[in-house]
Amino acid sequence: MSNTIGKLFTFTSFGESHGKGIGGIVDGCPSGIEINEEYIQNELNRRRPGQSDISTPRKEGDKVEFLSGIFEGKSTGTPIAFVIWNENQHSSDYDHLKEVYRPSHADYTYQQKYGIRDHRGGGRSSARETASRVVAGAIAKLALRGMGIEITAYTSQVGHIAINRCYENIDLSLIESNIVRCPDNDTAEKMIAYIKQLKEDGDSIGGIISCVIKGVPVGLGEPIFDKLQARLAQAMLSINATHGFDYGRGFEGVSFKGSEMNDSFVKEGNNVSTKTNNSGGVQGGISNGQDIYFRVLFKPVATIAKKQNTLDIHINEIELEARGRHDPCVLPRAVPIVEAMAALTLMDLYLTKG
Repeated sequence: MSNTIGKLFTFTSFGESHGKGIGGIVDGCPSGIEINEEYIQNELNRRRPGQSDISTPRKEGDKVEFLSGIFEGKSTGTPIAFVIWNENQHSSDYDHLKEVYRPSHADYTYQQKYGIRDHRGGGRSSARETASRVVAGAIAKLALRGMGIEITAYTSQVGHIAINRCYENIDLSLIESNIVRCPDNDTAEKMIAYIKQLKEDGDSIGGIISCVIKGVPVGLGEPIFDKLQARLAQAMLSINATHGFDYGRGFEGVSFKGSEMNDSFVKEGNNVSTKTNNSGGVQGGISNGQDIYFRVLFKPVATIAKKQNTLDIHINEIELEARGRHDPCVLPRAVPIVEAMAALTLMDLYLTKG
């Protein structure tokens, strides 16, 4: 099983949804980075379950405990190990799933690949694992912030409800002003109402998270096989429930002509810039100094309260009515996860460039 990401700035995660705890090890972090534990905890709080009435009711304090690699508030250059203890497992909620393959879940594939699976919330395949990513990503964000690099993600679409404006015309300071983390309050209200209705109906919905990265220097990305957009895509598609990734104009660029899509170079003082940024800050797999922006598509949560037809481990046809505590829409809690994975990717490529 692959549990480590990165080459020079690496992150290894461990733990299961209903085990004693989850955690990780960050290795390759430069020494002397100010590790603001309050900031890291706040990032973790943004992903924490039970934070609103449109998220899972599971109550976890999600208090991160650092075990090594930090001295007097700064990184020492040695591995930074941390743990987040699980406090609110209701494992009995999943007893009825012990011999059932949940539709669109990892139950069947894990069983076939490993010959064993943890039916309690999915075990290692649970999105609970992503809490560790947020901690590691927050460390990377602190390091990148010292270089002037800022990463901001937000919910741009839930189902059919979307912000139809480019990030340049959006007030990103409004992201945390509502529980869906959409920087347009009118659109956010519609999203929240829609999610609440689906929750009452026992159903779920997906959507899109957009991300903007400012202050990235020219030169990040390692062609041929470690192009910047390829590494970002790998990082984003490793997140639970992701089903798509595009950057710059993305798939909408298929309707553009070359004369409309190309980013003309212009002089900006003594620097090179581009008149437009349809490339999303990446050309030839390398950052060009412009804002990097991309989108990540999330599918609807697979566990729903509605009755579904499926099979058990004996290949018997059954009707499943799932129980347990689940999000009707993962997007609000996934925003900090997208930021974390972007930070881990950029930090690793920054060190590679150096």
